Amino acid sequence: MDLRLAQRLQGLPQPATIAMSAKARALRAAGIDVISLALGEPDFPSPPEAVEAACQAGLRGDTKYPPVGGQPALKAAVARKFLDENGLSYAPEEILIGNGGKQLIYNAFAATIDPGDEVIVPVPYWVSYPIIAQMMGGVTVPVPCRESERFRLKAEALRAAISPRTRWLVLNFPNNPSGAILERDDLEAIAAVLRDAPHVLVMADEIYEHLTFDGRAHVSLASVAPDLRDRILTINGMAKAYAMTGWRVGFCGGARPLIAAMTSIQSNATSGVCTLAQAGAVAALSSPVAQRDAMRETYRRRRDIVVPALRAMDYVSCAMPDGAFYAFPGIAAALGKQSAAGRSLASDRDFAEALLEEAHVSVVPGSAFGQPGHLRLSFAASDEILAEACTRLERFLSALR
Repeated sequence: MDLRLAQRLQGLPQPATIAMSAKARALRAAGIDVISLALGEPDFPSPPEAVEAACQAGLRGDTKYPPVGGQPALKAAVARKFLDENGLSYAPEEILIGNGGKQLIYNAFAATIDPGDEVIVPVPYWVSYPIIAQMMGGVTVPVPCRESERFRLKAEALRAAISPRTRWLVLNFPNNPSGAILERDDLEAIAAVLRDAPHVLVMADEIYEHLTFDGRAHVSLASVAPDLRDRILTINGMAKAYAMTGWRVGFCGGARPLIAAMTSIQSNATSGVCTLAQAGAVAALSSPVAQRDAMRETYRRRRDIVVPALRAMDYVSCAMPDGAFYAFPGIAAALGKQSAAGRSLASDRDFAEALLEEAHVSVVPGSAFGQPGHLRLSFAASDEILAEACTRLERFLSALR
């Protein structure tokens, strides 16, 4: 068969997070004891309220096609969440429910990006932002964020990156993979830059907003700069703070014309989100915050185990993450060496593959996030698993030559 694929797929990479997880699964299938810290998935169960609500929705026959933009009950719950937790007021027509946050990112870029349009993405970045932008013909403009500054985006670096072709600025804070957050002062400085660039839209991906540590609290850009509200698309979802990754429920709030365009994209791609999942999301958004707080405290405790262990290892540096559930250690000092099995470690990808094959620990190379010389590892795993992973990594590093 002569299958001609679309040009937009040329050179489109597979997300490294998925690729490393697939390699880990293959080794496990072969009977090898592999520890996988590659995927960003909570290791907690979904809220029992959500499970029960989804079950009851099915039993009462709530199994028909839903509205494309979301069930009214979930839109109302999302509106309450935005108002109570973020100080943002959205009408139902300004809210869209998607099949996870990723679909909302796809919808937004599909609705607004023409070939050659630029998307500014702070580095390190979640792997899918540049991939989705590329699919739409967009050009990613990376803005480096320094490890010495805990990977925070600086206003002067943003200003230098903006051009007449800039269409979007993506803000993912708390950040995947670095765990960096932006304080109110950071956001005020960024807002000042954006006021001088009225053609730039902002995608505020706040999926990790409830996972912040050491008394820090997430602040939404749209609440800091209400005059920019109609240029800001605030994206969130049920996956991280509610441990509902498999439910595939994301939500966003933004200007009515943008939400209408995104809804049109969704109407012709997937239609609405599973009715049972939406019922579960309504219940989860009304569940006790103590459940979220308990998860956050567990992640904080695990962070305080993993990061000091990493910092004590040869060849490793590691900024303290202020949020999310990832450590992003630098391993540049280990590059150019050989593993115990004789593998040359010329890049962080070489390092990650050797670590998996020789020490049986799966992590993601930092180059997948635009930051070579680093690794991302998730501490959404038990204390015992994390301790064993650190032991294996330390042993791997000690054997380098």
